[in-house]
Amino acid sequence: MDLQEQLKNLFPDHKASESTKETSKKDSIWLQDDPIICKYEKRKGKPITILEGYNGATKDFKKLAKELKTKLSVGGSFKDDKIIIQGDYRDKIMALLKEKGFNVKRVGG
Repeated sequence: MDLQEQLKNLFPDHKASESTKETSKKDSIWLQDDPIICKYEKRKGKPITILEGYNGATKDFKKLAKELKTKLSVGGSFKDDKIIIQGDYRDKIMALLKEKGFNVKRVGG
């Protein structure tokens, strides 16, 4: 007996709504036509990756920054409409963004 069957036995009157399941699975990040620019710099001798050029909502870009930092297990920040990731992760970031459906342009080497 799985969890759904147990819940039906405990709460026979409750109906599970399908809309809540669908919204939790989908990311609601706005995709754009212009490419996001992914560039590499060194600041104080340490490598960083910068993403810029997103013209959607700021909260979507912050959400994207948090997701990238979590998936790559690195530090970073969001400042001045730019995502700054510690380290040179251009290839991995570009692959993750292409999976999500973004156009990405590599700049700087």
